Amino acid sequence: MRFTRLTMVFGVALGVLVLAQCGGGGVPEEGDAPQAMAVEDSADWPMYRHDLAATGYSSLAEITPANVANLAESWTYSLEAEEPGGRGPNSQATPIVVDGVMYLPAADRVVALDPDTGSEIWRHQVADGAPSRRGVSYWPGDEATPARIIVTSGTRLIAMDAATGASIDSFGQGGETDMGVPYNSVPLVYGDVVVVGANTPRGAPGGIGNARAFSARTGEKVWEFSSVPQPGEPGHDTWEGDSWRDRLGVNAWPFYFSMDEERGLLYLPLASPIPADYGGDRGGDNLYGNAVVAVDIETGAYRWHFQTIRHDLWDADPPAPPALFDIPRDGGSIPALGVTTKSGYLYILNRETGEPIYGVEDIEVAASDVPGEQAATTQPVPVKPTGLARVRFDPGDLVTAEDTSAEHAAACAEMVAGLGELYNAGPFTPWVYRAEGAPPRTTISFPGGVGGANWGGAAFDPATGYVFVATQDLGLLGWMEAAPDESPVPYVKRAPRPSSFTVRIGDATLPCQKPPWGRLTAVDASTGDVAWQSTLGITDQLPEGKQDTGRPIRAAAIVTGGGLLFVAGTDDNRLRAFEATTGREVWVGALSGFGNANPITYRGGDGKQYVAIAASDTLVTFALP
Repeated sequence: MRFTRLTMVFGVALGVLVLAQCGGGGVPEEGDAPQAMAVEDSADWPMYRHDLAATGYSSLAEITPANVANLAESWTYSLEAEEPGGRGPNSQATPIVVDGVMYLPAADRVVALDPDTGSEIWRHQVADGAPSRRGVSYWPGDEATPARIIVTSGTRLIAMDAATGASIDSFGQGGETDMGVPYNSVPLVYGDVVVVGANTPRGAPGGIGNARAFSARTGEKVWEFSSVPQPGEPGHDTWEGDSWRDRLGVNAWPFYFSMDEERGLLYLPLASPIPADYGGDRGGDNLYGNAVVAVDIETGAYRWHFQTIRHDLWDADPPAPPALFDIPRDGGSIPALGVTTKSGYLYILNRETGEPIYGVEDIEVAASDVPGEQAATTQPVPVKPTGLARVRFDPGDLVTAEDTSAEHAAACAEMVAGLGELYNAGPFTPWVYRAEGAPPRTTISFPGGVGGANWGGAAFDPATGYVFVATQDLGLLGWMEAAPDESPVPYVKRAPRPSSFTVRIGDATLPCQKPPWGRLTAVDASTGDVAWQSTLGITDQLPEGKQDTGRPIRAAAIVTGGGLLFVAGTDDNRLRAFEATTGREVWVGALSGFGNANPITYRGGDGKQYVAIAASDTLVTFALP
């Protein structure tokens, strides 16, 4: 094999979290302690990441590092379809708990459960489709209008009575509104506004990926934000010629959103333009692709943006909305947010202005050799924090028998030998061009297509001031070559099978670089530095003593007032608890399926603190005896 290388360089949480009045931007002074936030004890988990600030934080503290070893399974609920032969749920659902009732989607229905026992209170069968497998939202209503549960199903936005599950006839047409494009995830509800994103199928007519807002009362559309700026709008000049016109992608696809209630700002993380790996037909930086954009919650009007990748060629968008928090400074605080990216970075920004708090460096990156492609010459990388995910590959990083096993190392060496010239130039390595008849060349890109951090997002702990991020290190292989005659662009990306930098050993997928392959990182928000980093997940199939490798993960952790992080999401089918201050793993619970979801915690009517996680086809809850 031959390697070539370039050297180059919240918002206020709804009824839960009260943030102090904030000062201006700038770097916090040395020695400032994490700001203590006033928190209100809450028994519920009322929205996807607990609060509008998307902190993933609950003040519940019955379960602690001292007693978590006693945690045991309490009850389960099947998420399978009622009719035999229906599609499996493959659930990624995060339930919500509001006023002592749990709500969540199953394969063919939305249900309300008793959170102490899992017994059904009501069910709403979703006809002609399936509800989002990721979650539901709650609208509290008012004195004249009962509370509602709101869920998506394809292009439909559906409202039902929170007390009975009955359809709301006054919402849209018979309880449903057509969103225009599908959105597969969880709407944000604030006041009477319901915000949805877009999961735009490739090449689908009408599939423009704009975020939209609807009335929680009537289902009527309130506003729509153009994620590709139209003529006269800020950012329109970042698209060469007419390349902006009818552009697909740049969609708000995350599982949920976040907002700053005090400032009325909603934060939209936006994806890559389509096609994601060839940009010769879209010269320029391509706003608002790969950006987080702040808009007015009531009108959708643009306020500011921060672009994490210019002219993206890797589909490495910010896949989750930011977590919001305050950073101490000069006796006051900076209103901040932390947005994770599939490119492996965490950007800590002033949430009022979008300015980086700890600095961003424009690093020079490798040029593309694809004919007609004008890759960006520099990309913005945070000065702090660093080291959350792997962003480069060197020849010495190839796994060895000493790292894992002789069988694994041999399989990886054989796979690499068949790739020809293996190319990596550090962060944002472009896809190499394979001319017809030329010797084979292959780019190895880190992070790969599933990213460093993915859709789970970050969690924030007001007690420590730490931001917690789960990441994975899975490389991606590929190259560009001339497209077939019928293609709309002249060059397309191709890849081997598998396209990830992995091999299959028995029933396990093993990355081909040295471990770790999955990590949980705590970043001190008051300094931007990494406070601790722990390996997350094990590879059971490896020899004893070599299993602590970390595993791929797309979901995220939650954090509690008891000083614990709970996280599932790794493909070793386990729910884990870590000590928030140190990163020490203090408990592991086995799951019957893949816990590819964000967990929740809540207090039941019996006074117990529960932890719940969706594991493939079953919701599983744990509690102390």
